[in-house]
Amino acid sequence: MKIHLKKKKLKSGKTSLYIEYYKGHKSTSKNKIKHFREFEYLDLYLINDPQTAQDKRTNKEQLELAKKILAIRKAEVYQGKFKIQNNFKGKTTFLSYYELKKEERYETKGNYDNWDAAQKHLEKYCPEHITFHDVDVDFIKGFRKYLDTVAVTKSEKKLSQNTKHTYFNKFKACLRAAFDEGFLKENLVKKVKGFTMAESTREYLTSQELQNLARTECRFPKLKRAFLFSALTGVRWSDINKLKWEEVRDEGTDQSGRPMYRIVFKQKKTDGVEYLYISKQARDLLGERRKPEDRVFTGLCYSAHMNIQLLKWCMQAGITKHITFHSARHTNAVLLLENGADIYTVSKRLGHREIRTTQIYAKIIDEKMKQAAEMLPKLNLETMGLS
Repeated sequence: MKIHLKKKKLKSGKTSLYIEYYKGHKSTSKNKIKHFREFEYLDLYLINDPQTAQDKRTNKEQLELAKKILAIRKAEVYQGKFKIQNNFKGKTTFLSYYELKKEERYETKGNYDNWDAAQKHLEKYCPEHITFHDVDVDFIKGFRKYLDTVAVTKSEKKLSQNTKHTYFNKFKACLRAAFDEGFLKENLVKKVKGFTMAESTREYLTSQELQNLARTECRFPKLKRAFLFSALTGVRWSDINKLKWEEVRDEGTDQSGRPMYRIVFKQKKTDGVEYLYISKQARDLLGERRKPEDRVFTGLCYSAHMNIQLLKWCMQAGITKHITFHSARHTNAVLLLENGADIYTVSKRLGHREIRTTQIYAKIIDEKMKQAAEMLPKLNLETMGLS
């Protein structure tokens, strides 16, 4: 085992000091190297670019203390007494540890915004002096109750069920990480039930409604092209907005002579690389090819004004549903399933990590099948004695 003192710059303008325990590495089945590390966050910070004598003195004291702790940890290892669960970790404040876990999501392009939003509620619930020695089941239940009964949005409304689910999950993820890294001696989150996800309505367009929309003029032609492209491909707004021409591949023809087109891009949400075949119609919506580094859809802006224009366009097409840009993605999934695509293929095309995410669309199709059963004409069954 190797033990090092490490530094991590934070957005707050300070540098966090922590100890890294490097436990080696192994080769995975995919011939990649997996490293094993554990961390001890010291709750000690350096001031970036110190200007005053006091700042420099503070940095020197913090660094000296960190080095003393490092020496103690090395001695414990060399004496064969190393344990991840130690008293020093228990004295780490919960909010400072959460801040570090949140910052890790920022650096790795993880779900930073949700962690940040959850932190605002945590800071209202959790006093600054609370350490991991104070964290118990009652503390966890207390935050759950806070989200359920006290927490409100900026507009002073109660949190939605799915928002409570999301925020509590970030809180639990932090506690699980604390247990894995030795700040907690017990995985307490197992003892507290979380919030269940509410099944949200996924608004989509029928084939006829999409056809009507395609025939209807839109005040912003770029918005129309982008929305229809999403409906034909299932690509998210965030990925359409950043799509570049170097990611659009015109790949000749297949064995039957049909042209083949594909987009190869990295999903902004999951950071996964997607290789997505698209139809000729979808390719035509992109227009003429430009420089590789140019964005395909320029001038798009996701805003309240653009959402209103989208709704106006839908109303002009005779569509009264509350359609958002994401509804185009829902439309793609439903239409694929309706036209015989299997759920695994749809899941892959949408870039879902789990098949259960796609199964929600299968429920929509099942419901439409039930409705179709009632569309048949009513028969006069009196002569058969069945009325």
